[in-house]
Amino acid sequence: MTQYIDIAVNLLSDRLKHDIDTIINDAAKHHVSPLIIIGSDLDESSDSISLCQQYPQQLYCTTGVHPHHASSWDQHSKARLTQLATQETVVAIGECGLDYNRDFSPRLAQRKAFAAQLELACELNMPVLMHCREAHSDFIAIVNEYRAQLPNALLHCFTGSKDELFECLAADLYIGITGWICDERRGQELAQLVPLIPSNRIMAETDSPYLLPRSMRPKPKSSRNLPQYLPYIVEYMANLRQQSPQTLAQECYKNSCDFFQLPVHLNVNNN
Repeated sequence: MTQYIDIAVNLLSDRLKHDIDTIINDAAKHHVSPLIIIGSDLDESSDSISLCQQYPQQLYCTTGVHPHHASSWDQHSKARLTQLATQETVVAIGECGLDYNRDFSPRLAQRKAFAAQLELACELNMPVLMHCREAHSDFIAIVNEYRAQLPNALLHCFTGSKDELFECLAADLYIGITGWICDERRGQELAQLVPLIPSNRIMAETDSPYLLPRSMRPKPKSSRNLPQYLPYIVEYMANLRQQSPQTLAQECYKNSCDFFQLPVHLNVNNN
């Protein structure tokens, strides 16, 4: 049986949080389990931990401060994040990084919060789940300062250029691919790059509820992207890589288990 792990689900977003049980169960029916819930600020990270405790072995989470919220990082943030990150259901620090597309926080604040979280990940010997949009030069420079001390690092929702991909691979990053590749308007360059990602460094994700694959037919009635659509994204990726969907799914599943240190027997509620 082909299994999947969705490595980035914003399950506490306003568009999903009212249907959590249904979303988890529908994903499991499509053999997508467990789900990795993203913490985008410290309060949401705390709420994610509480949610994971209600769904043991079906949900795990990250804890961190997204660059959009970097302005909230203060002298108390490291201590609070340390306390959150050591909870049993937490599998990575993040989502942290840089976003110069939106600039919801000043760029200096973004760089400060990002570096602080990488430093903490090194101290705790935890992997990091990272975000980068239109900020590659600063992003890779900061990553390379800490990479040697990080046990593992993942750039989720990669949408960069060929040169940026190769710099990320040179830093031994895992690369997360979303339904962005299914967008005939924005995803053409990424579709050309997906075959270049080594099989031991690729992961699949929905970034739900965002980035609904535009090529899905029949088109879902709702604009929400859901974890249950992950097999479609993997199949689309496999066609680009000239692999069987089953082979790519197995590679992504193994990489996800290795990265988040999940036991591979966590195929619960997938029957």
